[in-house]
Amino acid sequence: MSGIRIPVEGIDGSGTAHATSLLAPNPSPMTLDGTNTWVIGRAETVLVVDPGPDDDAHLRRVADHLAERRVVAVLLTHGHHDHSGGARTFAEMVNAPVRALDPSHRLGGEGLADGDVIDLDGLEVRVVGTPGHSFDSLCFWLPEDRAMLTGDTILGRGTTVIAPDGDLADYLRSLDQLRAGAEILEAEALLPGHGPVLPDPVGVLDGYIAHRRLRLDQIRQAIRDGAGDARQIVEIVYAEVDPALWPAAEMSVAAQLDYLKSL
Repeated sequence: MSGIRIPVEGIDGSGTAHATSLLAPNPSPMTLDGTNTWVIGRAETVLVVDPGPDDDAHLRRVADHLAERRVVAVLLTHGHHDHSGGARTFAEMVNAPVRALDPSHRLGGEGLADGDVIDLDGLEVRVVGTPGHSFDSLCFWLPEDRAMLTGDTILGRGTTVIAPDGDLADYLRSLDQLRAGAEILEAEALLPGHGPVLPDPVGVLDGYIAHRRLRLDQIRQAIRDGAGDARQIVEIVYAEVDPALWPAAEMSVAAQLDYLKSL
């Protein structure tokens, strides 16, 4: 069972029985409260997921939190800098390899791929390929906690931007896969790369899927109403969104236009 832990103070220290979040100090409109660095384990060995940016104070805090426990590997949900920027520094700090789907982000160890299983003193961590937000996005399923680490595929608040190295068709397939898995596996928690723990995986995923369908319908209508490019669509479809976030919205619209053209 997940045994979801949500501290009164906020996100830092939240998690499940075998996963704990240490919040990096890099808040922004795109990273929400900051990047969640996840420490997974129950005995003398642990995995550290997404060390976050190359922030010495944060990386040292994570290392200090581990005390005498040994880091078997640093895992990356994907290679974007707010998740991976500190990976090399942290890996050298704790003498551990960095494992990722993208070979360019690996260090001194093997990669990661959909279907891989990592055994951590009897605690299983299963790798789930979820391309879409980025080409190299992965999620990590913890069967014993009935919890899924989702990186940027699912956020604790709001919805995910399809980055330039991502693909909306892939993302929609990944959402469907996660939705089916959440129901079959009776998932109890999503542990995102940004924002708070989410205790209703099926409901969250249903909301994400419905939101994507709504946005695609809105974009189709904006085109019918005469919008000629991504910026004009953003001004119509994302009119209620803070204009500071419009560049990110424009990236998502570009991905949605590419998707609609492929149908």
